[in-house]
Amino acid sequence: MTQKVDVLLGLQWGDEGKGKIVDVLTPRYDVVARFQGGPNAGHTLEFNGEKYVLRSIPSGIFQGDKINIIGNGVVLDPALFRAEAEALAKSGHDITKRLYISKKAHLILPTHRLLDAAYEAAKGDSKVGTTGKGIGPTYTDKISRNGLRVGDILENFEEKYQKAVARHCQILDSMNFEYNLQEAEAEWKEGVEFLKNFRMIDSEHLINGLLKNEKSVLAEGAQGTMLDIDFGSYPFVTSSNTVCAGTCTGLGVAPNRIGEVFGIFKAYCTRVGSGPFPTELFDATGEKICDLGHEFGSVTGRRRRCGWIDLVALKYAIMVNGVTQLIMMKSDVLDTFETIKACVAYRIDGKEVTEFPFEATDKIEPIYAELDGWKMDMTKVQSADEFPEEFNAYLAFLENELEVPITIVSVGPDREQTILLQK
Repeated sequence: MTQKVDVLLGLQWGDEGKGKIVDVLTPRYDVVARFQGGPNAGHTLEFNGEKYVLRSIPSGIFQGDKINIIGNGVVLDPALFRAEAEALAKSGHDITKRLYISKKAHLILPTHRLLDAAYEAAKGDSKVGTTGKGIGPTYTDKISRNGLRVGDILENFEEKYQKAVARHCQILDSMNFEYNLQEAEAEWKEGVEFLKNFRMIDSEHLINGLLKNEKSVLAEGAQGTMLDIDFGSYPFVTSSNTVCAGTCTGLGVAPNRIGEVFGIFKAYCTRVGSGPFPTELFDATGEKICDLGHEFGSVTGRRRRCGWIDLVALKYAIMVNGVTQLIMMKSDVLDTFETIKACVAYRIDGKEVTEFPFEATDKIEPIYAELDGWKMDMTKVQSADEFPEEFNAYLAFLENELEVPITIVSVGPDREQTILLQK
């Protein structure tokens, strides 16, 4: 009997804690596969007193006997990939034997990063707030059929590369954008040579073959649902499909092969960069959440905007993903609050709205429900039996509103600070 692919993805604006949960769930699976995004997304994992940030490599890499796959929907920067892989090797994790890379994954060129900077500069006050990693221009080339793929490395690559760079430089020159390509190019080409140490594969054949042989696969998403190119808060979004459907196009698996869909969310909300954020807090409470949650981007280091949980957006994300199980992260960040708020509806132009709108603007006024805080250090909790009454009430409230069971609760950054709930 052919196995199903289980999918794990973020339900908010990214930074929900996906890396930790992939690491926690990996022992259940034979394979972990990334299906979209690139080095603009950092997945942070902590265990045995060490902290790791993965940008392109799947978060199952720390479980030594697992197959890890970078799928065709991912965009890969050879220079950043090399730095990430070598950092793991220095810490004792040799990944060359258990990481596979799709030949159809697109390459981020040095000029893609320059184009990213040029396009952002040209936007002026309308900046999207990209990470500057060249993600958008790479996906643009992919869609316009001008991209270079990992498999192109294997034959006549220099000719293909120079042709692509010449086209990019023509665009940069037309924008009067000053740049120096040589320095970045040398490091990038070393990364291309480094990539040749890894197995470049037709990942769709490998994954479907593994499923046919009853191997279990966990698909790992990057960013969050509200940053999806189609369903996120456009235009302040990423350049790929971060939703569950992206698994099918990003790995080459059919829709009827999707099994469980794990949706991850924080007990509150954060966002990096520009764009709408209906529950954002600009007061001391927002500052407190940021400080207690150490809310700084794992890739950019930028301070994250913080606010109360938004159930309107969360219900929307659950709907478009077909979420079957919920995982709540960073519960411990709210340990000291007397009152916890949750946005249950929006008020737009005087009308109460419970559906996420076409365009989220400053006109949205969040309508809150208030719950008692639990006022207890949750980081020491080792089982659900130790949850305080107020915390159980918060979980019950969320499950009632969202109509999906919460099956995992995180109470700290370490993999051991994870509570599995019996449902």
